[in-house]
Amino acid sequence: MNKTAIKNFAIWARNKLIADIQYRAGLMGITADGIKDPLPQSTGTMEFYDIGTSEPYAISGDAIPQRKKLVEVIRKKENDSNYATAYKYILEEVAYTWFNRLIAIRFMEVNDYLPSHIRVLSSESGKIEPDLVTTPFDAELAFTSAEEETVLRLKTENKLDELFRLLFIKQCNALNEILPALFEKTSDYTELLLNLSVVDREGVVYHLTHDIPEQDFDITHLDEDGNPTGQVEIIGWLYQYYNTEPKNAAFAKNGKITKEEIPAVTQLFTPDWIVRYMVENSLGRIFIDKRKEQGVYADGRGLDEMSWDEVEAKRISNEEEIAGQMGWKYYLPEAAQTREVRQQLDEVQKQNEYKDVRDIKVIDPCMGSGHILVYAFDVLMKMYENDGYSQRDAAQCILEHNLFGLDIDERAAQLAYFAVMMKARQYDRRIFSRGIQPHVYAIAESNDIDAYTRDYFVNNDPKLKSALDSIISDLRDAKEYGSILTVAPVDFAALYARMDEVQNDISLYRESALNTILPLIHVAESLAQKYDVVVTNPPYMGSGNMDARLSEYVKKHYPDSKSDLFAVFIERCGQMTGKNRYQAMITQHAWMSLASYEKLRNKLQNACIVNMAHLGARAFEDVSGEMVQTTSFVLMNVHIKGTEGVYCRLIDGTNAQEKETAFFATVNRFIAKQDSFEKIPGAPVSAYVAGDTLATLYQNGQTISKIGDVKIGMGTGNNDLFLKSWWEIEEGKIDYSITDKSQLDYSNKKYFPYSKGGERKRWYGNHEFVIWFNRSGQNKMKQTSGHRENGGYDFYFHKGITWSYSTMAPFSVRIMPTGFVFDVNGSSLFLPEQYYNYVLCFLQSCVGRFIIDSIKSAFSIQAGTIRNLPVIGNTTPKIEALANECVTLSQQDWDSYETSWDFKGHPLVLGRLPEPVWGDVPDKVAFQNTSLSYTYQIYWKKTCEYRFEKLKANEEELNRIFIDIYGLQDELTPEVADKDVTVHRIFDTKDDVPEFMQGSSYVRTKRDEIVSLLSYAVGCMFGRYSPDRQGLIFAGGDFDSVYWKFKGQAALNEQGDPIEGGYAGISLANYHYPKFHDAENWEDATSLSYEPDADGVIPITDEEYLEDDIVSRLCDWLKAVYGADTLEENLDFIAGALGGKGNSSREIIRNYFLKDFFKDHCKTYQKRPIYWLFDSGKQNGFKALIYLHRYTPDTIGNLRVDYLHKMQRVYESEINRMQDMIDNSTNAREIAASTKRKEKLQKQLKECRNYDEMIAHLALSRIELDLDDGVKVNYEKIQTASDGKKYAVLAKI
Repeated sequence: MNKTAIKNFAIWARNKLIADIQYRAGLMGITADGIKDPLPQSTGTMEFYDIGTSEPYAISGDAIPQRKKLVEVIRKKENDSNYATAYKYILEEVAYTWFNRLIAIRFMEVNDYLPSHIRVLSSESGKIEPDLVTTPFDAELAFTSAEEETVLRLKTENKLDELFRLLFIKQCNALNEILPALFEKTSDYTELLLNLSVVDREGVVYHLTHDIPEQDFDITHLDEDGNPTGQVEIIGWLYQYYNTEPKNAAFAKNGKITKEEIPAVTQLFTPDWIVRYMVENSLGRIFIDKRKEQGVYADGRGLDEMSWDEVEAKRISNEEEIAGQMGWKYYLPEAAQTREVRQQLDEVQKQNEYKDVRDIKVIDPCMGSGHILVYAFDVLMKMYENDGYSQRDAAQCILEHNLFGLDIDERAAQLAYFAVMMKARQYDRRIFSRGIQPHVYAIAESNDIDAYTRDYFVNNDPKLKSALDSIISDLRDAKEYGSILTVAPVDFAALYARMDEVQNDISLYRESALNTILPLIHVAESLAQKYDVVVTNPPYMGSGNMDARLSEYVKKHYPDSKSDLFAVFIERCGQMTGKNRYQAMITQHAWMSLASYEKLRNKLQNACIVNMAHLGARAFEDVSGEMVQTTSFVLMNVHIKGTEGVYCRLIDGTNAQEKETAFFATVNRFIAKQDSFEKIPGAPVSAYVAGDTLATLYQNGQTISKIGDVKIGMGTGNNDLFLKSWWEIEEGKIDYSITDKSQLDYSNKKYFPYSKGGERKRWYGNHEFVIWFNRSGQNKMKQTSGHRENGGYDFYFHKGITWSYSTMAPFSVRIMPTGFVFDVNGSSLFLPEQYYNYVLCFLQSCVGRFIIDSIKSAFSIQAGTIRNLPVIGNTTPKIEALANECVTLSQQDWDSYETSWDFKGHPLVLGRLPEPVWGDVPDKVAFQNTSLSYTYQIYWKKTCEYRFEKLKANEEELNRIFIDIYGLQDELTPEVADKDVTVHRIFDTKDDVPEFMQGSSYVRTKRDEIVSLLSYAVGCMFGRYSPDRQGLIFAGGDFDSVYWKFKGQAALNEQGDPIEGGYAGISLANYHYPKFHDAENWEDATSLSYEPDADGVIPITDEEYLEDDIVSRLCDWLKAVYGADTLEENLDFIAGALGGKGNSSREIIRNYFLKDFFKDHCKTYQKRPIYWLFDSGKQNGFKALIYLHRYTPDTIGNLRVDYLHKMQRVYESEINRMQDMIDNSTNAREIAASTKRKEKLQKQLKECRNYDEMIAHLALSRIELDLDDGVKVNYEKIQTASDGKKYAVLAKI
């Protein structure tokens, strides 16, 4: 099945149908802006509408009442919402209606299911004109004489589209006789708005018949392996993909999900293998339960002559054999049980054996497009055939007795109805003529039942009145709640008997009763009765996305499962399941372990988990990422103590196919006793991987909650306002010294370190954010919607242990030093000092991860999970020493990069010093003013490797210690995979990275190190760093108070007046910064080996035009740091590491700064860059870097006058030089090269002039920036002139 073609068509067709329908409505004065009245010249038989042309648009005949009905429907919907919503909803509903009918007819014509056997949308011969248009009178459609005349006229006039629309509507009305739930009579506004063409190659009909391979609809077509390529499930995929854009739009709006949006946002097409797993292990299990003991004693031995293990093994083998005979390859035999449990199970199952297959009732209460019902039909067919029924009789019985389905979405219900009927047609060619309709319904609500229709129906019968009133009460606002509604049982037989009378009546209220009351009775009965099998994929919607009415209903009726609709449906489906019968579902797996579902888990202890396929992330083909993590499971509605279940752990598969393969491979398959979960705090079902083992651990230890406090961090309510990456703001406004919240009032700083989770990092790190948390910040936060403290306030600034809330990587923790406020995504643990390192190492060990992985099921690590972990034993000097060393090694790694606020300098610069950290190196002199190559290979690469190996060895030693303490020698080994060590390891190239390290976030290459070195060098150019002093030198404030300005022959004081030497030429001289401003007088100040750029603007040119461009400044920096003797060698090393185009090392480096430096910088600084690139465009006419923290309102003006204008003069001069060469050269090759270069220079000059016009507006605006606003705001502000107009002068982040 070509799902790409299906998806592309469905998304495109939705937009095309809506556009065409909106166009048709617009012709009649119905637009998104409102509804126009007919023009004054309109009459009772003809209406005119102004469409902005010379002639108005006219409608007549049936179109007039149809338009009137359309207006009425829109106005009614408007009363519930607003006009814009009503207009959009109604017209999209019309589009959906015709989409359903189109794909249904396409399926029927391909499979020759149309009663006329004449194709409606295509031709057997392959021509564009459909066969129905070619031979309309062969289709056995009931034409009136007037219609016949119209058909003949349209054929004669060759008006094929008009003829097709007439015939298509006629065909849909004819199909109403056999498929009334899908093909309603269309003599209403939906017909009025139909706008289809068969001639237009850009029309929906053409694309439907040409874009999707016909074989994908053809259920008889087989691939090379003999498997059918066409399935009725294609209807489900089309429905799923049709809703792609509405689903995305609803999620993108970030608010409550409306009643109208629920169908789209909750629709996930269940993978076929999971459908089969659920149906075979529930419905199929009923069949096998009745037969599984057959053959256990076939070898003549009685129960007393076999061990119990042999008896259970034979029973399991028998189940497998029966399932194999039935073709149920996803069936899992019941786990081996003890003799006592088996006796109870046998007794329960024998009591509930079905006598006749017709007695079995199956429902999917959230059926969507009917995928589950269709496969249940196949399973039931095999059960009927086994009992001697013909396929024809079985198909009728399944429709009449077995299958039930409900859905809140009327259009989905139509498709489910159609899919079930097509499945019946597959087994019974005459099913359409038998008048049998399946019990497949859209949820109906009672809001619009009028009193007259109700009184007519109850016919003065008090019992009927009581029954109907009960249903009307229960189904009020039913479309808001769907199948979670509970309906009181009533005398449905009496209601149906009365409906039979109504069918034969001639009352004026007959049609109203049939159209409004009968659907209520159908839905009420479906919701009220008990089922042998309830199987479904329910909607997933967190309580935060529910609208007020749905949220209130859920809280009132389902308090134990209110957190998400899927959990509500777990509870509701349990209510619908008969005693001792089966419930099969696929849901989000959060209910297995999260504290918010603990009460639900307690309720589920009343049922037996027969088996489970724990899927994790990426189980659905059309859902990527980690947010939808699922589990599929089968429950038996009875509790028998000691029952064991089968659990398939499939969470490692990266897609649906891998998970299915793992299912058959029987890897990670566990047998677990459900009762053992109760012995673990929170009773997590996810503990199936080691239930009994964990229970023992909890008996032998104490939970972390007994020795420490686990606290959930805050939610600011507005992270953009309150949080900043520490490098965005002025460094002097951050207070790192607070150790308790009581000290806040004594701090004069605005920002404080903030722990916010982040990527997987063990032991130390992820210190990137600061929070506005002085008194004004806290007051502002309290006024912010969505802000919550979550109980951690008293622990702010205390030393703790933290972890990332949301992660798919192996669990890891880090120390949180004093001084931090912490986030909901960085919840933290606080312990007395005597437990701190011990618990830190326990959590970091494979033992801690084993326990956490055993009891968590969600993608997040909840505070409750950590709080309930068992702690066994006490710390030792060895554990303390290992803990401290691991933290130190990890901190050294973290601080080696400039996004650490404790960054001292680049390792390739610090590595010149004769103090290597990995051990002795004979030639320590080599570290002084040596080459980059030597420093990289001998110092930095070996330092990282030593750190990596040491940390890995320490972690393995800790694993051994804790495996012994917890007695898990049979379950765990101490080895640590290289890719799980979270300090950096360096390889020369990507090709050198071994396979076992691939995928690690801590692999770096030589290029990465050189990129970071160049970033540090640029920082030195701007004065952020200095090779003469470690750490951060300048990050906001007064630059002249950090570096001492010198001009001409004089040093300048803070007022800019000369204090040293004479005045000769001082007004014309360029100022510069030769010293730190670290003393009271000039003589005592520290001289610099490398001076920061004077004006804070560094040009990047594609040729060596300027003496102070970035490549020239880099050369000066390299000479200052490594010595002039190694300059060329170091340039070669840098160029070789960077790669890229260029005829020399300088050219390669220049191209890097032109093309890649800013991209790398944005990546390093997580899209919050501090060096901003002024960029004129693709011709590289002008590029220059500035440093955010040195920006002043004069910066852009200086950049324009001193650099942009200078570059324009350079280009003008170069163009003249090229022209001179062209005019005077006699060398053809030289003339060609000069011509080409001149053309390039002209483009660059033109680009600069255009850029200058934009820059001028910004320069004149003298824009002020406030570092407290952060990069995101300031990046927009600096590109917005005083008149509010935006100018894109900076490179895109």
